[in-house]
Order: sequence, then structure tokens, then C-alpha cells
Amino acid sequence: MQLGMVGLGRMGSGMTGRLREDGHDVKTYDPKVESTAGSLEELASQLDAPRAVWLMIPAGKITEDAFQELLGILEPGDTIVDGGNSNFRDSQRRHAEAAERNLHFVDAGVSGGIWGIKIGFCLMVGGDDEPVQRLEPIFKSLAPPDGYSHVGPSGAGHFVKMVHNGIEYGLMQAYGEGFEVMHASEFELDLHEIAGIWRYGSVVRSWLLELLHDAFEQDGKDLEKIEGYVEDSGEGRWTIFEAINESVPAPAISAALYARFASRQDESFAAKVAAALRNQFGGHAVKPAEK
Repeated sequence: MQLGMVGLGRMGSGMTGRLREDGHDVKTYDPKVESTAGSLEELASQLDAPRAVWLMIPAGKITEDAFQELLGILEPGDTIVDGGNSNFRDSQRRHAEAAERNLHFVDAGVSGGIWGIKIGFCLMVGGDDEPVQRLEPIFKSLAPPDGYSHVGPSGAGHFVKMVHNGIEYGLMQAYGEGFEVMHASEFELDLHEIAGIWRYGSVVRSWLLELLHDAFEQDGKDLEKIEGYVEDSGEGRWTIFEAINESVPAPAISAALYARFASRQDESFAAKVAAALRNQFGGHAVKPAEK
């Protein structure tokens, strides 16, 4: 099957490689790397109708600009697929805008990271039945066995991926806290070894744990080669917003997001306030600030 891929970063390049290995004809556009096309317009000209163009670029303005440009380039019956981490409400809006031009819009939540080219990408797809069914050969080539589902109408794919990433926040934080307790203990524990044995038979075994085991090998037994600065790309925040809107308690995901915020502080002003108050009401000692 033929597809136009926009964006050849870590995910887009891996997906393109996997599709080509499975016999698909993938045309590409990325201004930063060698591509088959030098513009979105040229990319569209390289595809046969009905065209399918997959956006695998950062969510937000970059995706919006590319989407709006494609609205003016593609023809009725063509399909735009957004595989980035867009907000599901933006995807619902884009679906409606595309429909006004008689174009299809499909939102595809993609998980798999840099390993996807080898083991496959989990795909959570939202959109109308007709374009999704037509593109199923693409989805099935990208995904491992049983790793693809048409989860619902427009927006559902990115909604499910949003919650998926919120859960990921909580899992990562739980591993982080548990390993910190062991790291700080009176025992001289080999955390690399412990991460290794927990991969087999343990109820907390997971792919994330396998990756942590690899990280101890690459970054040292105390992870001394990396800083504990943790970014977030938005999905955890959106998950919490939706939990609030739906009156659903999500304390673990919320705490994990706040822990990421805390990781970026050189010094916590809140901790200063707490230390000052303890000193004021109880005479507890404070540690003077270094000059």
C-alpha cells in the first residue's frame, strides 16, 4: 500500500522502515533529512488517489500548520492521519474541518518508541470506519500481533493514548520511588541485579523494568551519568484535566506529574517556607543558604 510520511524523527523513521520492510511504498517529507519530496505539495504529487498522508511530527503549532497546508493540497477522498501526541479535542476539530473539504481525518495514538521498528508499534486508532478500514494494511504492518485496534470515532485514538501516557507516568514514578527507597537503605543493594531478577516471575515485571535494567548497565549502578530532570510532553496533564472534568479520582497520576515538576527545581521555595515555619513555631534549626 502507498503512504506519505511527514516527519522522519525517531518514531517516523522507524515506522517508515518497518512499513518498507513489509512491502509498502512510502514517500517521505522532512525538511531536516533526505526525503523523497521537498514539500508537502510535492509529496502529494508522488501519491496516487485516494492519498493517505501520515503526520508524525510534534503536536501543537507544527502539526496544526501542516494540517492546514494539507487541507489546501489534498483532494476529496484523501486521508490525513495524525500519529503525534495531539490533544484529542484538537483531533475532533480537525476531523470536522477535514470533513468540510470532503477529506478524511484519522487520529492514531502510537506507542513503541525507538524499539518499534523491531517489535512493532501499539496503535490506538480513532476515526470513521471507511478510511480506517482502507488503511488497515498500514496499521497491521506497523503493529505487533494483537497490537492494533480501532478504538472508536474521531478523537478516541488520541484520548486512549493520552490515558496510556498518564498511566505510564504513574508506573515510572512507582518504580522510581521504590528504587530510591532501596538506594537509601542500610543495605548495599545491587539495584541492577534486583531490576534483573524482577523481570522474571515477579508481579511487577514489565517492559519498563527491562528498560530500567538496561539503564543501570548503560548509566552506572547509581545512574550517575544522567540528571534527575524529568520533562513532560502534556499527556499526563491532559489526563488529569479530563479526570477532573469527569469527577474521576486520579491521585497516582496526579502525584507522578507533580513529582516531575519537582524534579526540575534546583531548590524548592515550598521547602523553604516549611523550614521557616518550623523554625518560627518550634524553634527547629534551619540550614543557612549557601552564598
